[in-house]
Amino acid sequence: MPETEKIALLIDCDNVSHNSIEGVLEELAKYGMVNVRHAHGDWNSPSLSGWITKLHPNAIRPMQQFAYTKGKNATDSAMIIDAMDLLHSKTVDAFALMTSDSDFTPLVLRILESGMPVYGFGERKTPQPFVDACSLFIFTENLALEREEKADAPPAQANKKSKNELRQDTALVKLLRTAAEQTAEDDGWSSLGRVGSYISNNSSFSSINYGYKKLGDLIRASELFHIEMRKDGVVMYIRDNRK
Repeated sequence: MPETEKIALLIDCDNVSHNSIEGVLEELAKYGMVNVRHAHGDWNSPSLSGWITKLHPNAIRPMQQFAYTKGKNATDSAMIIDAMDLLHSKTVDAFALMTSDSDFTPLVLRILESGMPVYGFGERKTPQPFVDACSLFIFTENLALEREEKADAPPAQANKKSKNELRQDTALVKLLRTAAEQTAEDDGWSSLGRVGSYISNNSSFSSINYGYKKLGDLIRASELFHIEMRKDGVVMYIRDNRK
């Protein structure tokens, strides 16, 4: 059995809501064990009161950073130092950064250069450079566990895009079609597994950002491809429906 990937989750509490932390941890569980959980911020600040209630239930360690100078974000520097210490400790296999601040983009690039993936989580206001730099990026609004959500509408489905909305997203359509084309076998069909791997290696795409838990569900909804279930109906294969 392969070893479980060890993930370090670093949270910029000044720039991201506490409402989605459970969803973030559930998502990261798909990739490995989150053995480091550090929440950075000035814990004397009333604005972090919501985060305080989330620390113990989710086994998150608060990292205190005083605001020494007004207008300067000392939390960013402390979080970067923490990340570099962990990187050189060789005790983790991947990083997850929960922030909406594009100032962490150089940190993402540095971690990627070391051969480790970076999973990004931030609000929809997150600047595109940070989103694009991450190995995978998910908007926290899609993971938020709000009390106001309807019981029959899970967060991942609340913002589900329709077929027309998916097709009008030209960047998404190009990404899906390119992935299918580049991974096609001699018969013109591509396995969903290879399509997913190609997308992961080339972008920060996540089907969750479109309201679908799985890539296969999004592809079905888009109706951009012919679909065949092979190997006793277990493996999905797709082919561009323009062909």
